[in-house]
Formats: sequence, C-alpha cells, structure tokens
Amino acid sequence: MSGPIRRRARLRALAKINLDLRVLAKRPDGFHELRTIFQTISLADTIDMAFTPGGKTSVEVEDGLGIPDNLAARAARVALEAMGVTGRVEMQIRKRIPLGAGLGGGSSDAAAVLLALPVLAGREVELPELCGLAEQLGSDVPFFLLGGRAVGIGRGSELFPLPDEPAAAGLLVVPGVHVSTSEAYRRLSPRLTSESQQNKIFSFQSQTWCRGGREPACNDFEAVVFEQHRSLARLKKRLIGAGASVAMMTGSGSGVFGLFPTREEITLAFESLGTLGEVYRISLVSRQRYRSLWWRALKEHITQTTWPPQSRYLR
Repeated sequence: MSGPIRRRARLRALAKINLDLRVLAKRPDGFHELRTIFQTISLADTIDMAFTPGGKTSVEVEDGLGIPDNLAARAARVALEAMGVTGRVEMQIRKRIPLGAGLGGGSSDAAAVLLALPVLAGREVELPELCGLAEQLGSDVPFFLLGGRAVGIGRGSELFPLPDEPAAAGLLVVPGVHVSTSEAYRRLSPRLTSESQQNKIFSFQSQTWCRGGREPACNDFEAVVFEQHRSLARLKKRLIGAGASVAMMTGSGSGVFGLFPTREEITLAFESLGTLGEVYRISLVSRQRYRSLWWRALKEHITQTTWPPQSRYLR
C-alpha cells in the first residue's frame, strides 16, 4: 500500500523596490499612514517546497541563516490553519535578497508560501482571503501576492494596480550599513506637519497620474537616513553621476537603486561601483511576467492560468 503523496515545487520569491514613498501622520493603530509605489524586480530568493498530507502538522525550514520564527514558516502555519489541512511542509530557502535593505525579502518568501501551499495541498483559497492572511504576517506581504507595479496606501497593504511601463533595468547597491526602521520613523515623525502632509498627498497624486512627468519621485526616509549615513547619500550621487535616470533609496534603506537608459551605462556603472557594497543587476518585472513565472513554477500542479494559481487536485 503506497503512502501519502509528496508534492514539490521550486519557487522564486522576487524582491521589490519603492519607486516613491511618502510618510504621513501616525495612525491610531500605531503605524504611519503611507503612500508608496511598489515594483517587483528580478532579484529573488529560491524556495524548494514540499507538502505531504498527514494526521499532524509540522513545518520545517532550512534557510542557512537560522532565523527564529521564520516568516515563511509562519505563513505555512497560517495557510494550513485557514485551509483546515494537516501535513508536513518542508522548505529549503536559498537567500539572495539581502536582509534589512528595504527589499521585502522575508515578506516575499511568506507570500510565495501563501500562493503555493494551497496548490500543493489541493485546496482553494480566494484572493481576498489570501490578502487577509498576508496582512496578518506583515504590511508588505499582500503586495507580493500581486506583483508588478502598484500603489500602496494605509500601512502599504491597501493596493491598487498601476499600468506596467516599458521594461527598464538598472543596478541595486547594498552597502554594509544597518538602518534601523524604527529609528528612521522616530526621527521623521517631528517633521510631519499638516501642511507638509497635504503637499505630499498632492505631489504623490501627480506622480501616480503622470509617471515620467515633471513631478519628481522621492523617498521621505532619505531626509533622515542620509543625515545619519552620509555614505548612502554619496552612493545615490554616484549612481546619478554614472548616468542613472532615477536613483533612490528603497524602503527605509539601506539598498539604493538606479535605473539606466542603456545596458552599456549599466555595465560601466557596475564596474565602477563594486567597492561600495554588494552590487546587483536588476530589471523591473511586470505583473504579467510575475504571474507567468508563477504559472511556470507550478505548471505540473495547475490546469489553467488563473490568479491566484488554482490546484489541479481540488476536491
């Protein structure tokens, strides 16, 4: 008599950058009100996941970092409970997205688990429920259920799609600098006057309606983070000097990215920036390409290209 079927998949959990980020007043729940533009990029972690149905639940994660209470493991437990399923979940995560750089690596890993585990377990979880589970895990997690380019408001978890723009490429530099997100918020809060917040809202609206127009993109955290870490300000200037059409810190740092008009400029900049930190070539990943990557990763377990991916084992 054969035992339970073990279903496996290899997943790519993509990083994100913030193409614009405005911080408004603190909310009653203690979080700050945000306006941001998320964009998925090609830099990714790889997750080898396996699910075996069984009478009890166990979640095993090997990430090479020994992170306690790994967010991907939490996502697996939340998903299993929501589906009413028990079994063994095994994950081996090969981290390539740097930690603490404003790239959402842990959040992307968690979202990858939420998308893939129902498919492997033969259950259906509709997108609204998935988004609710994601928000329990972190403010950035819901975005990675969708990918591409999107406006995030509130805590960043209320999302609205933006049209994908022509493919662009660039460089991401992650220097050996630790930026405390809580400290960045603490230093920024006294500067959040009512007048500045109203101006930010109008400016952000203009940015989202007229991408590539005259309204400059910005990241509010740069004002306080660059004061403490001047090397990051110098890095941004180096990217602009190397020909980047857009250069900005992502999240609360410490990653700084630059988008370039040509591949030749990227190659020249790559060679000149290697002494400033870890340098990655990146490209922007559209929503359609993001979904295609997922359909390809789960192709043996799905029958059609729906979103979120639906299991062929539904019963």
